[in-house]
Amino acid sequence: MVNGSMPRHHAARVEAAIASGQAARSALVASWRRSSRLHHLDPGGHTAPMRLTEAELHQARERIAPFLAAAQGAMDRLYQAVGAAGCCVLLADRDGVPVDRRGTVADDATFQSWGLWTGALWSEEHEGTNGIGTCLVEQRPLTIDRDQHFFARNTLLSCTAVPIYDHEAALAGVLDVSSCRADRTDAFASLIALAAGEAAKRIEADLFRKAFAHTRIVLTQAADGSCGGLVAVDADDLVIGATRSARVALGIAPGRALQPVPAADLLGGDTARDHLVDGQRAVLQRALLRAGGNVSAAAKALGVSRATLHRKLKRFELNH
Repeated sequence: MVNGSMPRHHAARVEAAIASGQAARSALVASWRRSSRLHHLDPGGHTAPMRLTEAELHQARERIAPFLAAAQGAMDRLYQAVGAAGCCVLLADRDGVPVDRRGTVADDATFQSWGLWTGALWSEEHEGTNGIGTCLVEQRPLTIDRDQHFFARNTLLSCTAVPIYDHEAALAGVLDVSSCRADRTDAFASLIALAAGEAAKRIEADLFRKAFAHTRIVLTQAADGSCGGLVAVDADDLVIGATRSARVALGIAPGRALQPVPAADLLGGDTARDHLVDGQRAVLQRALLRAGGNVSAAAKALGVSRATLHRKLKRFELNH
C-alpha cells in the first residue's frame, strides 16, 4: 500500500500542476483538473473504489449482452499474451464499470483489493484520472502510469485503456490492461498498448459483422495504407453501415447517423454507368452463373422465355 507521506506529496504535486495552468497544454493535468474542480475529488483520498451490488452488476451486463459476447474471444487472446506478466484484462461499459475480466488466480486478491474487479466504479467522476475513466472521457487509447493517477492510492497501478465503438460508431466501452508490478518496462508497456489496440479492433469487427450479418462487408483503407475499417453494403448496393474507423477514413462524421449512400459514391467506382441498364446486365450474369451457363434454366429462373433471354444476352453482349 501507499506509505503515509505519499498521499500528501502526491496531492501537493497534483494541486500545484492544476494551479500552474498546465491544463491548457497537458491532457493529463486537464484530467486532474476535471477530477478536482468538476468532480470535487481529493487526490489524497483513501476510500476504496465504490462497487455495484451483484444485482446492479447483473443488470449492467444484461444491458450490453451483445458487446459482452463479442468481446470474449479477444479478451481470452489478450490475456494469454499479457497474463503471465502479472496483468489483468478488464472490459468496462461506457459508465466505467468493469463487467468482465481475466486474471491469474494467484493475483486475484491483489487486484480485488485495488478495485480492479468487476462491478467497481472507474469513471473519472468516481476515481479521478485513471485508464478506464479517462479513456471514456477523451475517447482515445492511453496509458495512465503510476503517479499519473489522480488518487495517491492508485499510484502503484499502470493502466492501458482503448475505447471500443459499436456497430453504429457510438462509444460502447473500454478494454483495459492493468498491472500492479513495479518492474513493468516501457518496452513491455508499448507491446501491451499494441496488443490491446488490436484486441479492441477485433471486438469492433465482430460487433459490426453480427449487426450486419445479411450484408456484404467491405474493408476500407486509411490514408496511410492501414485498415480503415469496415462498411456494410446491402443488396441494393447501398452502404448502410460503417465502423468508426471507416467513417474517419471516408470523411463521415462519427457522431452522425449514417444515411444510406450508393457504394460507388462512397467507395469509388464508375458512377456514370450506375443506371438501370447496368442493373439488368448484373441480374442476367448472376442468373447465367447460377444456372451453369444453361440458358433455358436461367430463363426459367428469371421468369422469361428462352427467346427473350437470348435477345437480352445479345443486347448486353453477354457470352453463354
